Amino acid sequence: MYVCMCHAVTEAQVKQEIDGGASTPRQIAQGCKAGTDCGSCVRRIQALLGEHGARPCPTHRLAAKLGLAEPAAEQARAA
Repeated sequence: MYVCMCHAVTEAQVKQEIDGGASTPRQIAQGCKAGTDCGSCVRRIQALLGEHGARPCPTHRLAAKLGLAEPAAEQARAA
């Protein structure tokens, strides 16, 4: 599955960067260019980093602290 359409970067390529030691979206970008154009893939990159033990993004931590719902949860309730 593609993570970054702008640079045709797949989820496997991002995971390969993570396995190679990348622990931030900026390090991922340096390795494969994902997240360096429109930026729409950065949240997915952050999620992949989180799945592999990296710290969650500050925005996610702030939202959790404030008790704000995840966008997916909001959409599920609206349906």
